[in-house]
Amino acid sequence: MEHILLYDTTLRDGMQREGMSLSVGEQLQVAMRLAGVGIDVVEAGFPSSNPKDSELFDLLEAQNLGETRVAAFGMTRRRDTAPGDDPGLRIMVDTFAPVSTIVGKTWDLHLKKVTKVSREENLKMIGESVAFLLAQGKDVFYDAEHFFDAYREHPEYAIECLRTAHGNGASWVILCDTNGATMPADVERITGEVRLAIPDAAIGIHTHNDAECAVANSLVAVEQGARQVQGTINGWGERCGNANLISIAPSLALKMGFDVLRPGGLEELTKLSHWAAETANLPPDPWAPYVGSNAFAHKGGMHVAGMVSDPRTFEHIDPSVVGNERGMKVSELSGRHVVLERAREAGIDVEADPDLAPRILARIKELEHRGYHFEVADASFTILLEREAGVHEPVFALESFRVITERNETGHVVTEASVRVHLNGERLVATAEGNGPVNALDKALREALGGRVPEIDRISLINFKVRILDEGHGTEATTRVLIDSTDGTSTWSTMGVDQNVIAAAWDALVDSFDYGVRRAPAPSGTTTA
Repeated sequence: MEHILLYDTTLRDGMQREGMSLSVGEQLQVAMRLAGVGIDVVEAGFPSSNPKDSELFDLLEAQNLGETRVAAFGMTRRRDTAPGDDPGLRIMVDTFAPVSTIVGKTWDLHLKKVTKVSREENLKMIGESVAFLLAQGKDVFYDAEHFFDAYREHPEYAIECLRTAHGNGASWVILCDTNGATMPADVERITGEVRLAIPDAAIGIHTHNDAECAVANSLVAVEQGARQVQGTINGWGERCGNANLISIAPSLALKMGFDVLRPGGLEELTKLSHWAAETANLPPDPWAPYVGSNAFAHKGGMHVAGMVSDPRTFEHIDPSVVGNERGMKVSELSGRHVVLERAREAGIDVEADPDLAPRILARIKELEHRGYHFEVADASFTILLEREAGVHEPVFALESFRVITERNETGHVVTEASVRVHLNGERLVATAEGNGPVNALDKALREALGGRVPEIDRISLINFKVRILDEGHGTEATTRVLIDSTDGTSTWSTMGVDQNVIAAAWDALVDSFDYGVRRAPAPSGTTTA
């Protein structure tokens, strides 16, 4: 298979996303993870443009990235400055990075408004900068900024800019859709025309996503001869982002038959995408193609029935190829097949009782009518299955709880919760204070069960969401509470619905502890019957 060079610019373009910031250590980890999956070139940004970038280049120099090369990014020489005297080019020469990627102007609008140079001087700036870096032993990539805008207005000059970079030794000339507004048909046509105009040049593509076409534009450029694709993890970037390499890589490999990444690299894409999001303190996108948690999730009864018959009926690839997994979502639209599949996962024999599956479906529809949403509360659904099947054995039983919130004359608010529960025939009572009712209930429940149920100490609540379901009822509206929990190795979600937000939160909290405790691994040195 022909290889497509994947060039990642997450550490420069990706960091221009609003609110995005990574420490130097985190940036180093990103580079290492990219090298681990087999990205060909990792662009590390502007060397010495700030202390953080300088430190990153120093750290990268000491790392073994295998066959992945590091690129330093810069611009063509300044006007009226010799390349050897240009501080930006000198810094690129001094860095260890074997690849120098320089961006140059192509569009008359920028020549007039930004650099304020003639077309002839701009060509000299391009050619002399490339030649200088090449003479210093660098592999030079030339990014033609705003290339497609320039080509629409003056195609001959746009081509001449590429020809100048190529003629002076650039190993790649990259067509940049910097404003992200070019349509796929135009990218396809123009890339093909560039290929004919400079047949011996290696062409790359760099697209932005302002018109939601960055991935499509990258793929059609490859169809027309581009053999380098630039982009970022999860499509991060300024404004609407850059081309998403997490989507592009599997499309190139699985749909178009090109060689990308190292062997096994595709299977790591889901982990890479989610890890990067968590590292950047962003939630992983559940609807992301290929790697999202909903990318292979099936909800409608007819779809699920088809999946049971043959996964190809409603899946374009095997999710395991990109490290993802199939999900059967539970809702009022679900059919018997979903119930059977989820029951098997929970160890419940639904088929032994012909009335059980219809009863569970009826219960799901009843609860979802009240506001439950089981497709996002997997643990609560498992507990529902167990209860309907008569096999649920709760860790503890509630007698009562009480929450008191007091605000004193200083404005300080104190919340106190008391719980009374029964565990193995013993009545346990505990009281605790918290910064809110849910926090106080959580602490009180842990206090009551502490020592008797050690597994609870490993359970942490990592997310808490409240949604008003019928806003027209004002303060009498029904609320839905969703809690995400973890024991450090796995995560699960539980839900409660009630007109009283504290009651809804309590139901979700109890389900969370119940599910987590009963599925905790047995302590080392113990056995289970």
